Amino acid sequence: MVPKVDAFRAGDVLNGRQTMPARSFLDQLPPGSWPLLVGKWGAESRVHERDEELPLGPADEQVHIVLGGCVRQERHPFGTAEGAPKITRFRGVGQLLGEAKLIEPAAAVRTTCLTTTWVMPCPVPGMNLLLRRHPHIQLALLRSLEDRNRTDEMIYGTMTRPPLERVCGLLVHLAEVAGTAGSDDDPGHLTILGPSQKDIADALLLGVSTVEHTLRLLRTPAGQGGLFPDGVLRSGYRRFVVTDLPSLRAVARLS
Repeated sequence: MVPKVDAFRAGDVLNGRQTMPARSFLDQLPPGSWPLLVGKWGAESRVHERDEELPLGPADEQVHIVLGGCVRQERHPFGTAEGAPKITRFRGVGQLLGEAKLIEPAAAVRTTCLTTTWVMPCPVPGMNLLLRRHPHIQLALLRSLEDRNRTDEMIYGTMTRPPLERVCGLLVHLAEVAGTAGSDDDPGHLTILGPSQKDIADALLLGVSTVEHTLRLLRTPAGQGGLFPDGVLRSGYRRFVVTDLPSLRAVARLS
C-alpha cells in the first residue's frame, strides 16, 4: 500500500526533517546517510494496517525500518504449544526490525502492527552490501541494537521491581518510541496507540488484573484513591494518553 499522506508526514520523514526517537537506528545515522537508504528503498515503503503481520517469516528476505507506528514482536523459544512461554517486545519509529536475518536469512520473529504502521522494507542482500560499503551506517545499527538490548533489560527484565515501577517504566518507554504529541490544547500530553492491557501484561510477565489495578492508580485522582493529584494517565481501548511524563518517569526511577 502506498503511504497515506494523511496518516504520516511522509515528506518530512523521507527528507530527513522529522526528529527520530533518541538512540534509534535512524537517530544514530550520521548526516548524509539517510538519503542513501531512501534512494535505494524509499519508493518501496509500505503501510500495513492494525493487526496485520509484517513479512518477517523464515522465507521472507527483507528487514524493515519503522517510519511510523508501533509493532509487537513475539518470540517462542520453547515452541508454540498452548501455555508455552513467549517473549513480547514493542518496537517503534526509527528502529530496524528483523536484524537477525542479516546474519541468518531464515531467522523469523512474529511481528504484528498495533497501529497503522509505515515501514521501509530493505532486501537482506542489499542491506548487507550497504553495511559493508558504509561502515558508519553499520556502526549506527550496532549502536542502536546495543542500546535497545540495554533498554529491554531495564524495562522488561527487572522482575524484582514492584509492578507499579515496571508498568510506569514501560509506559515511559512507549511514549518515547511510539508516542505522538498532543494538540495545542493539551501541551505535554503524549498519546500511545496500539498496545492493550493484555499486551502490557504479556510483555512484563504480569497478570492482567495487576496491570488493570496499576493503570487505575495512575488514572484516578489522589482524592479518589489514586497516586497523583489529577492522575497522570487517561486510557481507552488500545489507547493511553500520558498527561505527566516526568511523574511517570520519577515513579519508574528512570534517569
